[in-house]
Amino acid sequence: MSRILVAEPVAQEGLDILAAAHETSVRLSLPRAALLEALGEDGGWDALVVRSQTRVDAELLAAAAPRLSVVGVASVGTDRVDLAAATRGGVMVVNAPTGNTIAAAEHTLALMMALLRRIPEADASVRRGEWERAKYIGAELRHRTLGIIGLGKIGKAVARRAAAFEMRVLAHDPFMTAEQADENAARLVGLPELLVRADVITVHVPLTAQTRGLIGEAQIGAMKPGAVLLNVARGGLVDEAALAQALRDGRLAGAAVDVYSAEPMAPDNPLRDAPNTILTPHLGASTSEAQGRVGVEMAEQLVMALSGVTPPYALNAPSVAREVAPQLSPYVELGRRLAILARQLVPGPFNAVTLTYAGEISEWDGGPIRTAVLSGLLEAVTDQRVNAVNADVVARERGLTVTEERNDAADPFASLVSLALGEGAGRATLSGSSAHGRPHLAGLDGFAIDAELAGTILVTRHHDQPGIVGAVGSALAAAGVNISSLELSRLSAAGEAMMFVSVDQSIPDDVLEGLRAVRGMVEARVVQLPT
Repeated sequence: MSRILVAEPVAQEGLDILAAAHETSVRLSLPRAALLEALGEDGGWDALVVRSQTRVDAELLAAAAPRLSVVGVASVGTDRVDLAAATRGGVMVVNAPTGNTIAAAEHTLALMMALLRRIPEADASVRRGEWERAKYIGAELRHRTLGIIGLGKIGKAVARRAAAFEMRVLAHDPFMTAEQADENAARLVGLPELLVRADVITVHVPLTAQTRGLIGEAQIGAMKPGAVLLNVARGGLVDEAALAQALRDGRLAGAAVDVYSAEPMAPDNPLRDAPNTILTPHLGASTSEAQGRVGVEMAEQLVMALSGVTPPYALNAPSVAREVAPQLSPYVELGRRLAILARQLVPGPFNAVTLTYAGEISEWDGGPIRTAVLSGLLEAVTDQRVNAVNADVVARERGLTVTEERNDAADPFASLVSLALGEGAGRATLSGSSAHGRPHLAGLDGFAIDAELAGTILVTRHHDQPGIVGAVGSALAAAGVNISSLELSRLSAAGEAMMFVSVDQSIPDDVLEGLRAVRGMVEARVVQLPT
C-alpha cells in the first residue's frame, strides 16, 4: 500500500477513492517550510495531491525524493508545477482536465451576459435606492460575434453554448482543423482576424512560456472599438495593465476577469479600479458538481499511476486513450520484459535501439511501449529512477539512439513487437507478442521461440546433436530443479539450436557450469524475469 499526502482541499468523493486504495493523510494549509519537512518524514510519500496554490518546484521535489513518484493536481491548470524538474526526477504528474469543463464554460457565459446586461451595476444601483432603467440599457448576445482563443474542451463547450444564443462564433487555435471547429459551431480564423472582428473575446488556453502575455497592448489595440474581453482561463495570459488602460481610455467597453497574474489578487492590481469590469475570485471551477468531478478524475488518475499504469491524463509520460488502453497495455508490459531479457542476454555496451511495431499495434501510438522498453534497458545500468516519465530523457543523456519503425504485416501474429540492440554484426534481435494477456517471446536472433516471458529461464545455444536435451534434463533433475516448460528451436538440421527452459527453482552455479561443459554446448545462461 502506497502513502498519499493531500496538501490542498479535494472533494470528499476523490478522497474516498484515494483512501480506499492507499494510506491517505490530509494536511491542509501547511506553510511552505512545514510542507517540505512533512514530505520527508516517516520514510516519505509515494504521492502528493495539490490543487492550485502549492508550488511544486525543484526544491519541493528534492525534499520528497527519492520516494515520491506521482503528483496529482486537482485542477486543469498545472502552471504551479515544474514539469521539467518532475520529468527529470521520474515523477509523474496527473491532473483532471475534463472535470470542470461545464463549470468553466457556464461561468464564461454568465460573465458575458452580466457584462453586456450591466447586471452588477444595476444591482448596486437598486440597493442604493435608485431606479434608473435608462442608465443601464444593455446589449444582446444574439447576432454578436464571439471570438474564442483556444478551442480545447472548455473553448468547444463555450462555442456550442454561444451558438445556442445565436451568436456568430470565430475561433483561433493552431492545433485545430477547420472541420473540428465546424463540428463545434465555430469558424476557424487567424488571431489577427479574430481580434478585429469579434464583439466579445474570450481566452481559453493554458498558461505556458509561449502563451504568457498572449493578449498584450498590441492585441488589445487591434480589437474592435467597444469590444469586451473575458479571461476565465489563467492569469498571465492577459496584460492586466494594458487592459486596465484600454478600459479607462474607453477603447474597450468592458472586461470580465476571473483569474489574475497573482492570486489572491494583488492590492495594487490596476484592474481593481478600472471601469466597466466584473471581477470574480477564480470561480471558474467552483461548482459543487465540478469539484466532485475534478476530485474523482484526479483520484482515479493517481491510483492508476500508483498501480504502474500510465493514466490517460499523465502530463509528462506517454499516455493511452481509454478506448485503446485494454488492447495496448499487454504490449507495454511485453516491451518491458523483452528489454529486461535483452539486457541479460546482451550485457555489453550498445548505443542504438530499434523498435518495430507490426500488425494491429502499428496503428497506435508506440510511446508507452517505447518508454517501457527504455526503462527495462536502463534501470539496471543507472542509479536513478527510470520509468515512463523520464525514460526518453535518460536515454538521450546516455547517448542512446532510438529508432521506431512500423510494419503492417505481423503474420502469423495479430501484433508483434521487435527489439534490436546495437548495429552491424553484433546486433541482437528479439520479438514477442501477447497470448491471453501474457507476454510471450516469439523470436531471438533468428530462432523461432514460443516461451512465456516470466520467471527463471535457462537459455542455451548448442549444436543440434543427440544427447544435449537429455543432458540438460538429467542435470536439472539431479539438482532437484523442476522444468515447467521447454521450447526447442533450430536454424537447420545439425546446425545451431536454442533452448528456453523455464524452471521452478533457481539453478545452482555448479550445475550451470556443468551444463556449459556438456559436449556440443556453445552457451548456457540463466535469466530472471518478473513472475
